[in-house]
Amino acid sequence: MGDVAVEATGVSKRFRLYHERNQSLKAAFMRGGRAKFDEFWALQDVDLQIPTGKTFGLIGHNGSGKSTLLKCLAGILVPDKGSIAVHGRVSALLELGAGFHPELSGRDNVYLNGSILGMSRKQIDKSFDEIVDFAGLETFIDTPVKNYSSGMYVRLGFSVAINVDPEILMVDEVLAVGDENFQRKCMEKFADFRADGRTVVIVSHALSTMRTMCDEVAWLDHGKLLEVGRPQDLVDSYVGQSHDDRVAPEVEEGEEQSGRGARWGSGEVVIRSVELLADGAPATHVATGADAVFRIHWKAAHPVEEPVFGIAIHTLDGIHVTGPNTRDVELSTGTLSGEGWLDLHVPRLMLTPGTYELTAAVFDRAVVHTFDHRDKLLRFDVAPGRPRDQYGVVSLGGSWEVRGDSGAPA
Repeated sequence: MGDVAVEATGVSKRFRLYHERNQSLKAAFMRGGRAKFDEFWALQDVDLQIPTGKTFGLIGHNGSGKSTLLKCLAGILVPDKGSIAVHGRVSALLELGAGFHPELSGRDNVYLNGSILGMSRKQIDKSFDEIVDFAGLETFIDTPVKNYSSGMYVRLGFSVAINVDPEILMVDEVLAVGDENFQRKCMEKFADFRADGRTVVIVSHALSTMRTMCDEVAWLDHGKLLEVGRPQDLVDSYVGQSHDDRVAPEVEEGEEQSGRGARWGSGEVVIRSVELLADGAPATHVATGADAVFRIHWKAAHPVEEPVFGIAIHTLDGIHVTGPNTRDVELSTGTLSGEGWLDLHVPRLMLTPGTYELTAAVFDRAVVHTFDHRDKLLRFDVAPGRPRDQYGVVSLGGSWEVRGDSGAPA
């Protein structure tokens, strides 16, 4: 069992959904002493093995059972059926400010929360400065936590949790409230954990993070485990199922370029196709460092003001290379109607040799509402060019120079 940190066998968890509760003895007597309820199975026969030293993610829609499963794995909830075996010391950050007393200061809550997680006062004394420094709350550590923002809460709670020196760290969605700097520090801490051979189990709706951070993910749906596998594959499948394919009825089926992934959007503006142009002509491949144009063909049945176009380029294993859009460069697209195209001109395409997939999308001006999203619409190859870098994803396009002790070229 040394290769397995956490194992769940046939785990099921049931909750009661009450229609009405007995609020008094009279009400209990009138109803025969029993309140009416339905049984809801949040988890159903989940079998799962989480490898030691890996970062393992749980994905699924709201209500799919992710947080319930995480609480069962952490020992906070007891399954109604099945069993869970945990091999290692666990620290869990599952709810915002769990274990904090609002009237106590941040300093007092560090000692309180650390004690709840099993740390001695001597251990907390030793780690106190590191906890406060990681949370970035030196100025506010003696302020009652009831005056903390949600971000300050989670930063302090996470800082305590990771300094318990756990072998297995379980984290729920709460990290989403942290600012960019804190999230970067968390990613670095997770990387340190992995390098030390520790296990991280995380629940998140930040799918791009799950792609790059996790070694494996499990997909839950209505309490059932659908699949366990590579993050890139499962996230793509999950995204595809999470959206209804909707194409504007004005667009003829024959005009549509067949993409490899999902499609969704309300259809006010649709993306008919995307082309890669090399030397002014459509192409399926281009060389590193060459001049390239990505042309998006669009169609709008009715006038749409200031739509925002964007593309995303991924490697075949799901690494997000880049994602430019027209809003970031402050390009006004005006009012679009009828048909047309939009070019993204790249004077030097600095992708290293390999195969890439392009996703294209068009949004409203606030980039909140999706008009059309075409996942993996175009696949293209990059051949060796100038420079001839071959490792990684992006070429820096730099030049090398060697000098000797005299300062002259060697």
